[in-house]
Amino acid sequence: MAARGKAADSTPELAAELDVLEDRIGWDLTESLARLDRLIETLRPLGDSDVFWRATLLRAEAVERQGDVATAAGLIGEVHRWAAEHGSQRLISRTHRLLARIATNSGDLGGGLEHMLQCVTALGDDTPPAERILALIKLADAFAATGSMAAARERFEQAFAAAAEIGHLERQMTALNNYAYSEYEAGEPRRSWAVLQRLRALAEAHGRPLDAAELDTVARVALELGHVEEAERAALAALEQYPQAPVEADAQAAYLLTFGMARHRRGDLEGAQTALGGSAELCERHGLGRLAAGVMTEQAAVLASAGRFEDAYHRLCEANAAERRQRDADREKQARNLQAAYEVADARQQAESFRDQARRDPLTGLRNRRFVDEHLPALLARGAAGGAPVIAALLDLDHFKRINDTLSHQAGDAVLVAFAGLVAQVDVGADGFAARLGGEEFLLVMTGAAAPESIMKVADLRQAVLAHRWAPITGELPVTVSIGITAAMPGATSIADLLGRADEALYAAKRAGRNRVHLDELADVADRRQRR
Repeated sequence: MAARGKAADSTPELAAELDVLEDRIGWDLTESLARLDRLIETLRPLGDSDVFWRATLLRAEAVERQGDVATAAGLIGEVHRWAAEHGSQRLISRTHRLLARIATNSGDLGGGLEHMLQCVTALGDDTPPAERILALIKLADAFAATGSMAAARERFEQAFAAAAEIGHLERQMTALNNYAYSEYEAGEPRRSWAVLQRLRALAEAHGRPLDAAELDTVARVALELGHVEEAERAALAALEQYPQAPVEADAQAAYLLTFGMARHRRGDLEGAQTALGGSAELCERHGLGRLAAGVMTEQAAVLASAGRFEDAYHRLCEANAAERRQRDADREKQARNLQAAYEVADARQQAESFRDQARRDPLTGLRNRRFVDEHLPALLARGAAGGAPVIAALLDLDHFKRINDTLSHQAGDAVLVAFAGLVAQVDVGADGFAARLGGEEFLLVMTGAAAPESIMKVADLRQAVLAHRWAPITGELPVTVSIGITAAMPGATSIADLLGRADEALYAAKRAGRNRVHLDELADVADRRQRR
């Protein structure tokens, strides 16, 4: 009883120490783990306390960051069970946030989004505002990672506004930095640069220098826009901050890659190779396979700039091989982590709606590429076993970039939503589906007896798009669609083969003048067979 009383008396102080550790968990894992172990032992007499399980969950994050996912999953499971039994929404939310990190790091971006949706949904009224804002930022990151930038932008702005309302400068800076980097990753450097100007203005207004991560974002975007000298200054400043700055342990490798890219663009090939060599060494030391492939690709580019084309070719081959190995490792890790995650959260029945959301495009409501990859193989296997052919129609809005550039991305989004509504009306059969693959590219998969009729309806869809009243959105700019159709006949057709042939048919429609449907030979054969 004496030990329990002592621990209970010091709980506020221990909780305050835990708050500090939560903010510093990525900076020095060895020190954090040692302090956490001491904290957990002190709290163990209060095993049914919220603060004890908070510490246990933080320890799970620390060991996960060290690469021990299995141990982390076991700890998360213990925390989740306690939180569910005692109604701790805050801890349930945090377990999903950590599961989202595990899923994302293992290459399961859809799973990461799924867990972040559950994380935000589980937030209770007692959740501190700063934690709620962080969850919104991480949800925005997850949307961006899955290519749903419209949804990501909305969450980043919500997080920034909420942080500004409570005067939390660091959360504002995090929201803007992650926002800018997501735009950069999405191929929108000008949008990213506009967000970075907001970041810089905020930092200047509060007399706060940009940290290493923020400087690296500035450098990457500046390079993309051709501001080479500014990029090099920012990259060098990030590296100079690294030994003292509280950043992730593997950040130095990423900063060296950025610095090497800047040196390369400035023409300093020797300096570029030195920086990239240092990054490659750190990648090997820390097992950063995904980053290592990017470093090798940049090394190949530097070799090509030096006229060493044979060496550049071999290095590029090594980069491609490294990327393939990383994808294979991600798939294996993903399978292990997903199993652990489902066991931890017991979420198969609880989160059906969230899994469905993770397989839908948030802008249009159609299925997304994750759904295609998961469901199309079974349809193809059924067709290969002698069932009705699977018909695939690839649709691409003509000159869509002109709408975004001439009008706005909001107008472009409105066109996509309206077009998706027309696509959703096509009869695809009992097992068929409509999906948005990304950007202005959509897919219709049609099965069963409805396939031949649906081929005709795809042709009707082109006319429906042409006849649609677009003027309220695009003014005088027309909206048309090009469509390529193919079929998976009985045999061994893979997703890549099917979509590759649909893509070839689509480009045949584009080359023929756009605003038309091209039916390749296999689709024509399938149509005639079904009509007999």
